Amino acid sequence: MSLLIKGRATGNTLVELPQGALEYVGFSAYRLAPGEQLPVSAGTQELCLVLLSGRVTISGVEPGKGAFSWEDIGDRNSVFEDKSPFAAYLPPGSQARVLALSDVQIAVCAAPGSATAGLAARLITPPSMKRSVRGKGANTRYVCDILPDTEPAHSLLVVEVRTPSGHSSSYPPHKHDTDDLPHQSFLEETYYHRINPPQGFVFQRVYTDDRSLDQAMAVENSDLVVVPKGYHPVSVPYGYESYYLNVMAGPKRVWQFHNDPQHSWLMDL
Repeated sequence: MSLLIKGRATGNTLVELPQGALEYVGFSAYRLAPGEQLPVSAGTQELCLVLLSGRVTISGVEPGKGAFSWEDIGDRNSVFEDKSPFAAYLPPGSQARVLALSDVQIAVCAAPGSATAGLAARLITPPSMKRSVRGKGANTRYVCDILPDTEPAHSLLVVEVRTPSGHSSSYPPHKHDTDDLPHQSFLEETYYHRINPPQGFVFQRVYTDDRSLDQAMAVENSDLVVVPKGYHPVSVPYGYESYYLNVMAGPKRVWQFHNDPQHSWLMDL
């Protein structure tokens, strides 16, 4: 199975993870023109809608709690702006509608939910998101925690990362594919990539210690990379900058990773 899912140049769907490709993580991203609507149904899953760019109104109904509506939200025109996004958490059983008030790109992140957890639908605003700088030198990147494990959810973890021109990211290579807490957690993951300028590309490799999985990919704008297990570094060529939206989920909602021992010496530089 190829771990690279190509983005679509036309139509409302930018990219979509095929049904059943992963056990815990679901993902799709959409483009909407002004006035277009996107229906969203959580079913047995919990969802995090991430407004990548543009302005929308999100309205809907959640089980046992009635209607919700968040009017005219969104204030960035590109994922490469130095701004956090607006996002919305929807528990299982929720039904919602996204109405585009401008040209819009929006991601729908999904994972197993719990109908008994008592989690309510909520708007996640930019000021509530932790922003940080990770790495140093040509390993520096800029992180925004949209739905970290310190915020309420049953399975979902969502984070976005901007990586400057000529830098590496998700590096040194790390993995989280073993249920061995407190040392490492098992989390599947997807990477939704954007490139600036959009004709560029980045490189991503997904590999395991025994190389039973080892795929190196040239990733273009709006492509999706699937990480069922293994290490998964990203390299950005000179002249282009990278954005990716990560969705993670697994049996325990804890992000605890393990660096590749062959490259852990890089942490001492």
